[in-house]
Amino acid sequence: MNIQGSQTEILEPAVKGTLNVLGSCKKNPSLRRVVLTSSSSTVRARDDFDYKIPLDESSWSSLELCETLQVWYALAKTQAEKAAWEFCNENKIDLVTVLPAFVIGPSLPPGLCSTASDVLALLKGETEQFQWHGRMGYVHIDDVALCHILVYEHEGASGRYLCSSTVIDNDELVSILSARYPSLPVPKGFAKLDRPYYEFNTSKIRSLGFKFRPIEEMFDDCIESLVEKGLLSLHSAHQRPLS
Repeated sequence: MNIQGSQTEILEPAVKGTLNVLGSCKKNPSLRRVVLTSSSSTVRARDDFDYKIPLDESSWSSLELCETLQVWYALAKTQAEKAAWEFCNENKIDLVTVLPAFVIGPSLPPGLCSTASDVLALLKGETEQFQWHGRMGYVHIDDVALCHILVYEHEGASGRYLCSSTVIDNDELVSILSARYPSLPVPKGFAKLDRPYYEFNTSKIRSLGFKFRPIEEMFDDCIESLVEKGLLSLHSAHQRPLS
């Protein structure tokens, strides 16, 4: 599966869908605050930053670079969030946006979303889907939910909030997973991509008292869920990860 999707499938629905929802919000006179789920891809798709300085909420992805590289997902998310800020500023709506990294954890619906499918493929030894990701931020799905609740309820919350526990390269990730789950055919490594090194500065959400789960916990919960659904097998159904 191509995480980018196609230009026509992603761009127009992302902006129109966001504005349609905000238009409905505008009609509610008792509305206190709107929390919009955006993406960390609205921060990191750029090539003009100092890799020694972690990216924070002041960073915006380059629309021109996204168009040049045909990174439609990041372009759509960036355009949608910018449109949301413009709409809310014009209509005096208190908007807060949450920018999750790659979401990992138990899969709730019967089927698998695209990210869960990519993870399942990785755990089965395939590299094609994950190769594109390169260096990525990761966050537990429960932390994404809790972050939304926190910024909605906290009176001092405002602006954008990066939601990411850890940023690591693919090779670091598979090293952690293969050591923790030696029975799984996790790939040994990936071809190197010409991508800029980056880190995320998540001090803004942490300043509200938020604490992220570690990457080991998010993948433990993800793998347990895949095993329970019968989509993944360990040597023992009750095997615990090696700590």
